[in-house]
Amino acid sequence: MSDQVITMPTIALRGTTILPGMVVHFDVNRTKSRQAVESAMLQDGRIFLVTQEDKDIEDPGIGDLYRVGTIASVKQVVHLPRDNARILVEGIVRAELIGLKKEQPFLIARILPYDNVSEKLPEVLEEAMCRGLKELLREYTAAGAPMSKEIAEQILKEEKLARLITEIGGRIPITWKQRQTILEAVTVEKQYEALGGILSRETSVLQVKQDLQGKLKVQIDRNQKEYLMREQIKVIRKELGEDSIATDTDLFREKLDKLNVSDPIREKISREIDRFSRMNNNSADSSVQKTYLETVFELPFGIYSEDNNDLKNAWRILEEEHYGLKEVKERVMEFLAVRQLAQKGRTPILCLSGPPGTGKTSIARSVAEALGKKYHRVCLGGIHDEAEIRGHRRTYIGALPGNITSALRQAGTMNPLILLDEIDKTGKDYKGDVSSALLEVLDPEQNNSFQDHYLEIPLDLSGVLFIATANDKAN
Repeated sequence: MSDQVITMPTIALRGTTILPGMVVHFDVNRTKSRQAVESAMLQDGRIFLVTQEDKDIEDPGIGDLYRVGTIASVKQVVHLPRDNARILVEGIVRAELIGLKKEQPFLIARILPYDNVSEKLPEVLEEAMCRGLKELLREYTAAGAPMSKEIAEQILKEEKLARLITEIGGRIPITWKQRQTILEAVTVEKQYEALGGILSRETSVLQVKQDLQGKLKVQIDRNQKEYLMREQIKVIRKELGEDSIATDTDLFREKLDKLNVSDPIREKISREIDRFSRMNNNSADSSVQKTYLETVFELPFGIYSEDNNDLKNAWRILEEEHYGLKEVKERVMEFLAVRQLAQKGRTPILCLSGPPGTGKTSIARSVAEALGKKYHRVCLGGIHDEAEIRGHRRTYIGALPGNITSALRQAGTMNPLILLDEIDKTGKDYKGDVSSALLEVLDPEQNNSFQDHYLEIPLDLSGVLFIATANDKAN
């Protein structure tokens, strides 16, 4: 380091650091910086370049500047519109910022230059350092560094350590803060350590980036392959007249995305859609599978109507629509009151008994109107087949869901009022026991996961209000 402190026009750089030996150009926009360049050109053409610690500061002082900068020679000045200028400089030597002699009208710094003569290192040590940096540079470029092959080869031809450090530090695309670290390393050994650390870190970052991009590329290639295969399948199906299955499959998947169901049910429906997508359009099975999926998507999963709990309104409706029947209406009001107090708890199932024509069905309809519920009537008179309640297995020709599932589909909500009409007229024969099937429908311990044989999907009937009617209590 020189012992002589000198003064020199100074430019505070924003977001860039210039090393000795670098030849770069940059724009000068601030008035102070332009005047410093003009002053340097009137003297010996030398200027001190020091970087701001915070590039956003518009008028930096001594506390905003790094302590080590570069004395540079101004090679060219090009005047630009709006009083801007572009200058070409070549870094000469490092210098330490001692203080500012003057800040107006431009910066004049008091600096202490470092000797421009590198310390003499043992020949073997210098050779080892050169080889080490070249090896790091090869690894850096092999990892995909944004550096041309020609520039890398030109740098690798350099035999002098000091020059090699300058070439690598000035040409590799690193941040200005990293370059400032190299600038502040005064001795060649410290410069070697700083540059080697930066190269090693940048190589590791690039390798990780390559690994991530490789994984991403594999994923993208897989997705593109699947897309192309699906498009090919669509073309083949179109040629075979089977493109309607692909269209229906896409429609079913869109509906599935909007369906409010639990994950197990969603997975079950997704498997059924996949099965449908693989079927031949002309096969009988595809028609059966399509009907099944349409039935599933017509069910009101997650849709509930809001109950009207105004008991006065319920009594008014019962009074307006039914003359007399005082005891029956009082019992219905008691039923509604208990149900309102119980809220989501268990409530009894109301059974209206009496001869035909006494108003059992109409009372149930009035209760639905009073509560604001959807109403559906299921006639059980003369039913002997258990499948009318539980549904048919899909393996049978003409299979259909049971009456309870159909009632939910037609009502459009999961909490309608379902009237089980003529419940005393159900029968029992070789096709099963209808009464036993109804137990799962009406028992609050079981009906939260009612299994319809056709759907093979559990249905939650706990929100349904069941009212039954009978002509003969003895049955």
